[in-house]
Amino acid sequence: MKWIDALHEKGVHQRRTLILAEAASDMLRPNLRVLDIGCGDGLFAATLLQRRPDLKIEGAEVLPRPGCRIPVVAFDGLTLPFPADSFDACLLIDVLHHTPSPAALLAEAARVGSGRVLLKDHLREGFAAGQCLRFMDVVGNRRHGVALPFNYLSSGEWEIVFAGCSLDTVRSTTLAHLYPFPANIVFGRRLNFMALLQAHPPAA
Repeated sequence: MKWIDALHEKGVHQRRTLILAEAASDMLRPNLRVLDIGCGDGLFAATLLQRRPDLKIEGAEVLPRPGCRIPVVAFDGLTLPFPADSFDACLLIDVLHHTPSPAALLAEAARVGSGRVLLKDHLREGFAAGQCLRFMDVVGNRRHGVALPFNYLSSGEWEIVFAGCSLDTVRSTTLAHLYPFPANIVFGRRLNFMALLQAHPPAA
């Protein structure tokens, strides 16, 4: 597995991080204080800050890693240790499918992120989508001890989760070119999306 890990790191992970940071940069307003939930080693946040130095990013992680590139606090995977509206927005970058209840953590992100969440996750749609996503998760995350419940949702199921959290989709994009050719034919497709979510305005 070591050669697969090395190939993934050099050929997939770094490219993917750059593409995701570019997409996120275009969706976030200037001068936000942001919480990156499930920040891992902080590489995504650090890459985003290179493009958007106006942002202030902190992290929250179930398994904080030594040498994380951003300030990080530990949390239990469900309840964030911050009061409501502590941040202007929260990031959930490939995190919710690692949780037993995506809706619960998404609602918590909206609570501390002033009702604004930038979400990147998977779509369980198309031929053998579940099997492809499982393989990607194992290669990318098992060596870090990340939980792998393989909790992938279809677009319709995501819409139900968003509605249950009182969140509207402000912007959304399908990330069809995250991986180099020919891997993208199998692992790209419509399996990845990014969405900017905003809480419903309060009733008059």
